[in-house]
Amino acid sequence: MTSVVFFLALPALFLLQSELSKDTNPVVYFNVSAHDEPLGRITMELFANVVPRTAENFRALCTGEKGFGFKNTTFHRIVSDFICQGGDITNHDGTGGRSIYGEAFEDENFEVKHTGPGLLSMANRGRDTNNSQFFITLKKAEHLDFKHVVFGFVKDGMDVVKKVESFGSPEGLVNGRVVITDCGKPRQLAR
Repeated sequence: MTSVVFFLALPALFLLQSELSKDTNPVVYFNVSAHDEPLGRITMELFANVVPRTAENFRALCTGEKGFGFKNTTFHRIVSDFICQGGDITNHDGTGGRSIYGEAFEDENFEVKHTGPGLLSMANRGRDTNNSQFFITLKKAEHLDFKHVVFGFVKDGMDVVKKVESFGSPEGLVNGRVVITDCGKPRQLAR
């Protein structure tokens, strides 16, 4: 049943991509492993054209250019058929986080909605408390609209996101360590 819902939601994600995807938007990646076994690569486009500060925060945390970032951090909360959450770069358990702008930064806007699987959104503790924590949606989640800033989408590697989901539970507990082993900006192929 989950796979049927997932594939029914794909047209909504395609529509979102065609409306918001821009060649000038940054693209970043995560290489992910679980129990020290590689799961694959997740490639993501960030909506710098809609939420530039939020996209820049995530991009810089992927590259680690500020001296800190997502490399070797975990997906600490995985709720089956809902979200895969990670990005606690300070405490590694969901209680911490840090942005490139300081401890936290404001909600930029809520223009993009949680319309289906594969969306990147900021995890927070309430209004204007964004830091490094994020989640990837596994399905449509309208109840998150106007509370969490959507800032990108999974461009490639949704199969890897589904593998990450397999280590979760309905309560969000993670079975083992699911780690972002490498991240950054993909190298461009020479033309």
